Amino acid sequence: QELKKNGELPKDLWITSSDDYLSWGGGDPIYRTEDLIDLIKAVDYVSMHTYPMHNSHYNPDFWLVPDNESNFSNTKKIESGMQRALEFATNQYEGVLSYVKSLGLNKPIHIGETGWATHSNGPYGADGSKAADEYKSGKYYKLIRDWSKKEQVSCFYFEAFDEPWKDAANEGGSENHFGLITVNGEAKYALWDLVDKAVFKGLTRDGKPISKTFNGNKEDLLLEALVPPLA
Repeated sequence: QELKKNGELPKDLWITSSDDYLSWGGGDPIYRTEDLIDLIKAVDYVSMHTYPMHNSHYNPDFWLVPDNESNFSNTKKIESGMQRALEFATNQYEGVLSYVKSLGLNKPIHIGETGWATHSNGPYGADGSKAADEYKSGKYYKLIRDWSKKEQVSCFYFEAFDEPWKDAANEGGSENHFGLITVNGEAKYALWDLVDKAVFKGLTRDGKPISKTFNGNKEDLLLEALVPPLA
């Protein structure tokens, strides 16, 4: 901010710090320090991260299928779980908003990062919380996009393309699979409708047109969808 005052940076350049919702005081009070208050006062807007997929392992209460849904179909269990995931994310947003307002401050709050991996051979996959698969990723993308548009909240969705080099020693690691499009240029379920609308017409990846994963077959997609564990 001093650089802006001194004219070394444009005055209309917004400055922030981007971190997990907890670090912005949206949860455990242990994070609500004087340094945090000074930071909130200094930034032009708050950029918070929220990752319900990670919390399906670390804080799984919201993710587990409740007893009253144990007789639901597998697809309905998944869809209900994704609604709970959306609520989990928006509650984190509301927690940050509430804390900032409690300080008497009026700062715009936006989601600096959120996303959902389509595969994991670790704690979020078939041997873990059963959160990471392409169907759930597509559901979360649409849910959080609809919510952010309705609430007029800027939301940086992580991310456009898979990055297989992030966990290069572990091909199945979740960090490699957050993209909406594979490295081979296949649009994942979240973007199938855009392929149908020819949004990617004329665009290529390594010379190949953007196509759909699973050849666009939703039944095949659902065969790989994991059902959240029972409570």
